[in-house]
Amino acid sequence: MMNKQLIFKKRPVGLPASDTWELQSNPIPELKEGEVLIQQHYVSLDPAMRGWMNDAKSYIEPIQIDDVMRAGSVGKVIKVNNHPKYKEGDYLTGWGGVQQYVVTNGENWYPVDPNLAPLPMYIGTLGMPGMTAYFGILEAGKIKEGDIVLVSGAAGAVGSIVGQIAKIKGCRVIGIAGGKEKCKYLIDELGFDSAIDYKSENIYEALKRECPKGLDVYFDNVGGEILDAALSRLRLNARVIICGAISQYNNKEAIKGPVNYLSLLVNRATMQGILVMDYAKDYAKAAMQMGGWIAQGKLKSKEDIYDGIENFHETFLRLFSGDKKGKLVLKVIEE
Repeated sequence: MMNKQLIFKKRPVGLPASDTWELQSNPIPELKEGEVLIQQHYVSLDPAMRGWMNDAKSYIEPIQIDDVMRAGSVGKVIKVNNHPKYKEGDYLTGWGGVQQYVVTNGENWYPVDPNLAPLPMYIGTLGMPGMTAYFGILEAGKIKEGDIVLVSGAAGAVGSIVGQIAKIKGCRVIGIAGGKEKCKYLIDELGFDSAIDYKSENIYEALKRECPKGLDVYFDNVGGEILDAALSRLRLNARVIICGAISQYNNKEAIKGPVNYLSLLVNRATMQGILVMDYAKDYAKAAMQMGGWIAQGKLKSKEDIYDGIENFHETFLRLFSGDKKGKLVLKVIEE
């Protein structure tokens, strides 16, 4: 059996070009004692992948040249060599990378049930993006009923869940997204109270209009000018949650930091980074809670699925062009 694998070949400067990777077809090694072979069905495409390509100190080691491109994934066990926990037919999610098959001893892989939810949801709303949203807004954001919550990247995998959870908890929620269609989606489908189109509006004027009394919580996925504008609207004891800064990931110049940071001082506000792995011990509890909300129709899960490992590069670029809604997923199984 051959395994199509996306191999990381070159550290990009700016937006990654197609020659950042090389698609290879390699033999699948024989299983050692205690290993399983997983046929991957879907891989997760996330903005964080851009940061992992840089040879720089971060919360996780950078991807090494000639390694399989790192990514979350979900698939089915099709072969087992005396594994203590998993058997053929089990479905697992973990860090399988951008490839069609993965051999693993099962460490850091977790069982999922395709009868309870579609497989892509386990790398979306019930996976890392959903966990990030859940713990970011509830634990770090400490939202309470009546809070005014602003979310950037609000139509994306994390932002769309953050806004819906805030609504479930009785907050007023304003989303920032790019384009009229996405803004309409936030209000009409996800139940946000209002939306700001950063592509067609002056962000400072729009925030004055939508948040005349200021903000209690700002959940930031984009950084840059939008973060600066949000800082200018903070209320007393506001919380700013830094989840990502997608506007800065492909910069060829220095990252643009916040100018309005003194608003944190004036308003006795806090700014905190959120990393989902810090909450790993509580993932199951969060998944149960969100699964319940989905079953009750309170939480909508949107997966934007594209087909074919050969189409990784053009699909990956959708993260940065904004040409997607919800969770970006690549189907890699060939049927």
